[in-house]
Amino acid sequence: MKKKILMGTMAICYGAMQAIACTGISLTAKDGAYVQARTIEAAAGALKSEYVIIPRGEKITSFTPSGVNGLTFTAKHGVVGMSVVMKEFICEGINEVGLSAGLFFFPHYGSYQSYDKTMNSVSLGDLQVPTWILTQFASIDELKAEIGNVRIVGLDAASVVHYRIGEPSGRQVVLEIVDGVPHFYENTVGVLTNSPGFEWHLTNLNNYVNLFPGNAPEQKMGNITLTPVGGNSGFLGLPGDATPPSRFVRIAFYRATAPQLASALPTVLQCFHILNNFDIPIGIEHSLGEAPDIPSATQWTSAIDLTHRKVYFKTSYNNSIRCIDLATIDFENVKYQSHLMDPIKEQPIEYIKIK
Repeated sequence: MKKKILMGTMAICYGAMQAIACTGISLTAKDGAYVQARTIEAAAGALKSEYVIIPRGEKITSFTPSGVNGLTFTAKHGVVGMSVVMKEFICEGINEVGLSAGLFFFPHYGSYQSYDKTMNSVSLGDLQVPTWILTQFASIDELKAEIGNVRIVGLDAASVVHYRIGEPSGRQVVLEIVDGVPHFYENTVGVLTNSPGFEWHLTNLNNYVNLFPGNAPEQKMGNITLTPVGGNSGFLGLPGDATPPSRFVRIAFYRATAPQLASALPTVLQCFHILNNFDIPIGIEHSLGEAPDIPSATQWTSAIDLTHRKVYFKTSYNNSIRCIDLATIDFENVKYQSHLMDPIKEQPIEYIKIK
């Protein structure tokens, strides 16, 4: 089991180092429906991504660097989550009361408390923090009151993450652990990527104060008139590379200029459309000729309707949007289970017959 854990975590970490690229956005509809969406990337190879159902009453024991011997807790709330590499590693999900939680890689800037095997009973693996949050809490304030009672430890030295937690009210926070100390930041800008820290990204937005939606006006340069050569010239200078700072700036401006739609489903679809701009082609993450045989570094995209407790997702293998409605699940009697997102790695094609 220890070997399996180490292989799994190393697979995640290697993928993260090759493509540190998760992008998150949140939008609120006119009727108050609140949606959080995100991409997840790994460029080293295909993630074994699954959707996971956790019933109320399920007993869970956290991994530690030495085995499955960490904090043990019982699910107070039913959960639907999406995992990577191993079903135990839920990296995005929602519970039956509407609390959402997910992890984003955070290398070089986050740091946990050092692992102490004598404290396994309160040690929680970093990749299982979303599972703990979703099964235990109904609100951000409940989490903040309890987080000091656990020791969050890294399952691998290179695996460092930070977290996004949201409520149906639209409140969202970012949790970052630096030098073993948890820090919560109210996320009113509504987006998240990876390193550096969240406050640094907010400061960096000031470097783009000149950007605005629409077209730049004509200008005179001596006797020459300068005219925009195409639409959206007001965003000229918006960074287009896949680094976390550039993606943060880009998603922040896309969110700020997105029209507010009437209700939840159009808002969910709007999130997917916006995040399409953050799909990362597999080729740009590797030297020429070295890319693995996967369709995209962006392996799946999810959108969670916190108001109506619905999970939507699509994958690089199948761009058809699928939905899990938590209202249809009896969390008191359903069994713990997980299923591959892509049991068949094939994009359905609708063929049109011409008569």
